[in-house]
Amino acid sequence: YPPSFLHFFWWAGVSTLLYLLSDLFMLRFILQRTFIMVLTMLTLSLVLFSLVNLEPNLRKLALEQNNNRMSHEAVNSWLEKNGYRRPFAVRYGEWVSGVVTGDFSYSTRFRKPVNEVLPKRLGYTGILAFWVLVTMVPAALLIGILSGMREGSALDRSLSIFSVTTTATPEYVSGILFTVIFASWLGWLKGVSNVNDITIANFTLPVMTMSIYGMGYIARMTRASMSEVMTSQYVRTAHLKGLAFGTVVFKHALRNALIAPFTVILLQFPWLLTGVVIVEKIFNYKGFGWVLVEAAENNDINLLLACSLVSVVVVIGTQLISDVGYAYLNPRIRVES
Repeated sequence: YPPSFLHFFWWAGVSTLLYLLSDLFMLRFILQRTFIMVLTMLTLSLVLFSLVNLEPNLRKLALEQNNNRMSHEAVNSWLEKNGYRRPFAVRYGEWVSGVVTGDFSYSTRFRKPVNEVLPKRLGYTGILAFWVLVTMVPAALLIGILSGMREGSALDRSLSIFSVTTTATPEYVSGILFTVIFASWLGWLKGVSNVNDITIANFTLPVMTMSIYGMGYIARMTRASMSEVMTSQYVRTAHLKGLAFGTVVFKHALRNALIAPFTVILLQFPWLLTGVVIVEKIFNYKGFGWVLVEAAENNDINLLLACSLVSVVVVIGTQLISDVGYAYLNPRIRVES
């Protein structure tokens, strides 16, 4: 991107943050949520570190890194030599200090530092998630708005059936069906996605699989919000004033109807990290989900901890943004607080 483009977004972000911090309520709200987020992250990191360092996992790691026929004494010797027999508090403290400084240790699966493995894979998943959001969010909002505008109509029933069907169909089912139809029978698209080949034929199937599944949930929430707004008093008043139906929808109803879907859309980011585990495995797309499966199958403790921590940060971070954004968009929360 050109420097002017990056400067624009940097100044826009700083301006927005300063505007929010100028509001005392928002400042207190952000500080409270940030404190809860940090406390939650520490608690979850302790739980994750305890689970992946259980004795069966450590023994499996020793066997995989050496010889599956190692004796009990040889396993204990290897664990002692590599520092896995040190006190739990010492090892956890070293891991936390490493995370704070950006050092996630060494990946036993890829034979290189985790810092060299994970960022690239996250970038691949970020590209996939970007195209999923670009496809899913506008389509879902359009479906929800059209359904909620005329609740109970034939169009509403048809779109509601479509939304429920897509939500009830898991990714592994739709992914296999799309592969059979569009890759095997028709031959239009590729059944295996290459991370270095960003083309329509290569990216369409994984994007379509994830978009179809998430689209129904956002559409249903948008429909419910739109239906509620269309029966509110100020919308009825606008109708009685003789305003055109389109004017009532776009100038009066739409803004308030999108408050609830805003939270739902932000909460799709954690789902994208969990959804890609299945989709990336089906289409052999070697992003974050693929690395997470590889770390779990090969008992790569350090890489598994890093992936889990990234997931926790994304979940809690998007929840924080969602809470702050919802409080900013909905004045009633300020009054109640």
